Amino acid sequence: MSNIFKTKLNAACIVLIPACIGINYLGKLFASVLKLPLWLDSIGTCIGAVLGGPIIGGICGAANNLIYGFTTGDSITLVYALTSLGIGVAVGIMARLGRMKKFSGAVLTACVAGFVAVLISTPLNIVFWGGTTGNLWGDAVFAWSQASGLPVALGSFLDEVIVDVPDKLITLLIVFAIIKGLPKKLTSLYEMGDEVESLD
Repeated sequence: MSNIFKTKLNAACIVLIPACIGINYLGKLFASVLKLPLWLDSIGTCIGAVLGGPIIGGICGAANNLIYGFTTGDSITLVYALTSLGIGVAVGIMARLGRMKKFSGAVLTACVAGFVAVLISTPLNIVFWGGTTGNLWGDAVFAWSQASGLPVALGSFLDEVIVDVPDKLITLLIVFAIIKGLPKKLTSLYEMGDEVESLD
């Protein structure tokens, strides 16, 4: 358990990071073009976290936001690097605890990742956006909450929940399917042996 954050910085992990950032970028683009009520921008982060652990997951998540923010001039995206970092670390920890080996564990991991995203993003949404997320469905909930006289913090929390929890559920189920489909020869490059205790 003490080695849960131990990371292999081998060639496989170094190649994994840019590959996962590219997957994140494509997911975000796909969701944006189709105007989906989801982000789909953390698939790569979660793949990196499951294979490489929480440190690699955190790097993939934060780097994705920083690269996107600096290349597009979107300064707000830079701030949400904190959220992506949190998602990567949370999923990496759950994976190291053996929770991504079964479907039920993947669902639990999705709930944890969604909760972490909501906790980090809600204060950022209030500070930078007055409580909204910029997502059509989530912001409709926020508008309803404000029309109903609910506090901004609660409205922003609900706005984030309605988007982030389903997004992470779909994301982690996609990642679960991808990881299960990878050849053992590839996934073994990232294994830490028996040093990390499994809860299974």
